[in-house]
Amino acid sequence: MRPWKLQKGKNMAVKQPVSANAIDQHIGHRMQLRRTMMGMSLKDLARECGVTFQQIQKYENADNRVAASRLFEIGRAMQTPVSFFFIGLPGNMPDETKATRSMRAHQPSDDDPLTRTESLELIRLYWKLSSDKQRAAIMEMLKSFASSAE
Repeated sequence: MRPWKLQKGKNMAVKQPVSANAIDQHIGHRMQLRRTMMGMSLKDLARECGVTFQQIQKYENADNRVAASRLFEIGRAMQTPVSFFFIGLPGNMPDETKATRSMRAHQPSDDDPLTRTESLELIRLYWKLSSDKQRAAIMEMLKSFASSAE
């Protein structure tokens, strides 16, 4: 469900959809990124926050805006500060501090493979392997595939 705004017609108010805000999209992407990093499903996060998994999905897709109190709950459920969801947003911050500039300088760009869900899933699963021997075998297999692709 998209947020709506009222626009005045001749004799009545007409509902028209409002396009998703870039900030809402950014927050949704960061939510999905953190959830994936933690290996949480939509259902797991929804259960922790007391909402349906569809609602979490709508937040991540920026179909619904996240209220500040809900974002706080989501941050707590994902063991991350609320500020995590805003990292990487363009400027708009007066008197940018040295720490903020430093954080922004280390933010991945949109074409960075580490921001992709599948990359995070791969890393998470790799480190779940029970032994160094298994990880070494997977690494050799990936190197083999990569060299044959070149």
